[in-house]
Amino acid sequence: MWPFSVFAQQRAAPVVGFLGPGLEARRHWLAAFRAGLGSQGFVDGQNVRLEYRSADGGAEGLRELAADLARREAAVIAASGPSAALAARRVTPSIPIVFLSGLDPVQIGLVSSFNRPDGNITGFYFPVDELPAKRLALLHELLPVAKRIAVLVNSAEAATAEPTVRGVLVAGQSLSLDVEVFRASTSTEIDAAFDALSRWRADALLVGSDPLFITSRAQLVALSARHAFPAIYFQRDYVEDGGLMSYGPDYADSYRQAGIYVGRILKGTKPTELPVQQSTKLELLINLKTAKALAIEVPPSLLARADEAIE
Repeated sequence: MWPFSVFAQQRAAPVVGFLGPGLEARRHWLAAFRAGLGSQGFVDGQNVRLEYRSADGGAEGLRELAADLARREAAVIAASGPSAALAARRVTPSIPIVFLSGLDPVQIGLVSSFNRPDGNITGFYFPVDELPAKRLALLHELLPVAKRIAVLVNSAEAATAEPTVRGVLVAGQSLSLDVEVFRASTSTEIDAAFDALSRWRADALLVGSDPLFITSRAQLVALSARHAFPAIYFQRDYVEDGGLMSYGPDYADSYRQAGIYVGRILKGTKPTELPVQQSTKLELLINLKTAKALAIEVPPSLLARADEAIE
């Protein structure tokens, strides 16, 4: 009877769905999510069952996966990225949803208010529109003699590409830099973009924030090293994998907080009782080993502001 009892307990455990593109490349963020969930007393495989759904094929694929989680009667759906959040919202008006979004959730129609989210959805917003300009300024501070700055964006994702292009072009003009935008929406196009960067004789590279570039992280870091392009990225993973520098939100902290929200909902708190939170925690990382390989001397003033310097 004991194995049957354990099986019955597992069957009774609530299902938490986690939906988003490129989840395989976000393993440590998911670990942070599980840690947040665990802080509320919920452990995957014991008293809750996590089911992951990842789609890189666009909005339609995410909607199908969200519908599958709804059919499985998930108790809560965590949605990573605005596309996943919108897909889940369209599929179910009743299952609680906790989102993580780099786009303003009011502007894209996820919620009508930060303080009192309506319906079945709440979550976390990390504003990224103003960050491309700040990344360019940091790149300029690191490489004051660099004048030709390439910007790589995903041509298929206007929602993330356009704010990056706008911010960098305006900032580039104020810094008297020659900024050129390159676009790629597939792994093959990324290779082609780096060939074009080389022909243009770029002095440095700014990689725009995009889910495609998360899943292509190893490719981007390897190509930057092969072409000897000093590059700044939008999250720490690139620097940990050998990229030169990154500046962006502390995504792991937001995922941990999302896990806490999911745990509170499982305990009975309604999404309308949990305000949408805006992340203000940003981190600057510099890989000193990569800087040395590129013969770059990091200014002491910049090094002093870094949250972490990887030797």
